[in-house]
Amino acid sequence: MRIGITTTVPIEAILAGGHAPVDLNNLFIGHPERDKFVERAERDGYPVTVCGWVKGIYGAVLSEGIETVVVVAQGDCSNTQALSETLELAGVTIIPFSYPYGRDRPLLAAQIDVFCRRLGTDAAEAEEMRTSLSRIREKLRRIDDLTWQVGKFSGAENHLALVSSSDMLGDPGEFDVYLDGLLEKASRREASEDFDSRLRFGFVGVPPINADIYDFIEKYGASVVFNEVQRQFAMLHSADNLVEQYSLYTYPYDVFGRIADIEEQIRVRRLDGIIHYTQAFCFRQIEDLILRRRLPVPVLSIEGNLPGPLSAQNRLRVEAFIEQLRLSRGRR
Repeated sequence: MRIGITTTVPIEAILAGGHAPVDLNNLFIGHPERDKFVERAERDGYPVTVCGWVKGIYGAVLSEGIETVVVVAQGDCSNTQALSETLELAGVTIIPFSYPYGRDRPLLAAQIDVFCRRLGTDAAEAEEMRTSLSRIREKLRRIDDLTWQVGKFSGAENHLALVSSSDMLGDPGEFDVYLDGLLEKASRREASEDFDSRLRFGFVGVPPINADIYDFIEKYGASVVFNEVQRQFAMLHSADNLVEQYSLYTYPYDVFGRIADIEEQIRVRRLDGIIHYTQAFCFRQIEDLILRRRLPVPVLSIEGNLPGPLSAQNRLRVEAFIEQLRLSRGRR
């Protein structure tokens, strides 16, 4: 059975239960008729002032025949409950999952246990699946390292590889082969001659609905060498068990845990600046003021709404940000 997920959840439990996870965000944004998913949501009564991702997910579920959806009731979008209720109204089976506030590990263990049983498996089988996926996560780590250390992967390629790990294409074996292909292709590339002289950016916040932003940044002589949330989706940190793995995952918890991770990566990856992407009408826009006050490098905040190319306004702002940083660092 295909099981839709609205964000990263313990896919080890879904796979251990014999099901195929489908990241609804990836299904929506990668679909050639994604605009119609948003239109369907608005036609069914979704307000114009609701996040484009939520409307896209709603339309994707109903248009693509996804019959069961895992909804994260705590630790994700504030609109998720209403999304789940409208999907349930349309006949979709809803499986809830929550990330407990404060990273409470006993509560997280209980959530994972209930989640496993709902999917027809148990925590022990999910733990075995976690172990079997470790080699895939190691390949993802290698791709990430090759991105920021030698520039053999672009920011966009890094984004696509890491964000795809949320559901592993519904088939870990297929995803493993896909990663092997990426790494083999990278092995034949020469490292970029100007990689060390380019401005180094980090991209934080939810994955952008306007994916052409990466190519635009590269066009103006900068490199994205850190994708915060996508890297968290890939679970590149070391963990001894499933509960530890999902408690170290920063995205569903408080912003200060995310900031600690971002600060560490700013230091390790020698970042010159941060681009913080926020989705229109999202509560995470409020967190922008905290990030701007706490992060030790310049931050450009940009907002997106619907799928499509980067807006003219955001293009101008990104270009100006790159130029300002280049001048402040004495680069031409």
